[in-house]
Amino acid sequence: MQTLDIDRILQGTRIQSLAGQAYQQLFEMIQLGRLPAGTLLQERNLAEALDISRTPVREALSRLEHEGFAVRVARGQLAVKAPSVHEYMEILRVRALLEGESAWHAATRLDLDAIEVLTQQVTTLLETPPEARTSEHLHRVDDALHNGIAVAADNQLLARMVADLRLKTRVFDLVQVPERFEPGCREHLTILDRLRSRDTEGARAAMEAHIGNVRQSIINRLAHI
Repeated sequence: MQTLDIDRILQGTRIQSLAGQAYQQLFEMIQLGRLPAGTLLQERNLAEALDISRTPVREALSRLEHEGFAVRVARGQLAVKAPSVHEYMEILRVRALLEGESAWHAATRLDLDAIEVLTQQVTTLLETPPEARTSEHLHRVDDALHNGIAVAADNQLLARMVADLRLKTRVFDLVQVPERFEPGCREHLTILDRLRSRDTEGARAAMEAHIGNVRQSIINRLAHI
C-alpha cells in the first residue's frame, strides 16, 4: 500500500497558494502600470519585492508568459509584453462585436438599481479633478461597467471572453489616449441611458460606437506621429 507524504503534499499546496498570490500581485502591477511594458521580470528581484521565495514567483511568471502578458526577449529574459498596435486593433474589433451583443441582452436583464449605481460611479469619476484621479479608480469603474454588462447578458462564455480581451488591452487604456477620458465617460453614460430605457438596439449601437471611438482615437494618434 502506498503511503502519503502529508508534509510534502502540504508544502506543495502552500507553494501553489503562494504562486497564485504572486500571480495576482504581479498581474495587478502590470495592469496598473507599475510594471510598464518592456520591464524585465527578474525572478530574484520580484521575490524580494513580494517577500516570498523564488519558486512561487517562477510559477507566477510562467503563468503570465503562458497567458500572453509576458514575453521572452534578449538572452531569454522575461519582460512585460504590450500588445502591438495591430493586435490591439484586432482585439477592439472583436470586443465591439462581443460587447455590442452583451449590451443588447443586458438591456432587458440588467437591474435598474445596478444601472443607477454604475451611473453614479461614472458621474463621480467624471467630476473628479484630474490630479485626484488614480489608475485604480479608473480601472475599477471601467471594469464595473463593461464586465457588469457582459455578466448581465447571462452568458458565461461571452462574459469570460469579454473579460479576457479587456485584460489584454488594459495596458493601452488611457495611457496611450488620455484625451479619451471625458468622451469615454460620456459614452458610458449614453450606454447606461440606453440600458435604463430598455433599448436593446440603442444599447448595442452605443457600445459599438464607444469601442469604435477608442479604435479611431488610436488611428488618429498614429497619423500624427
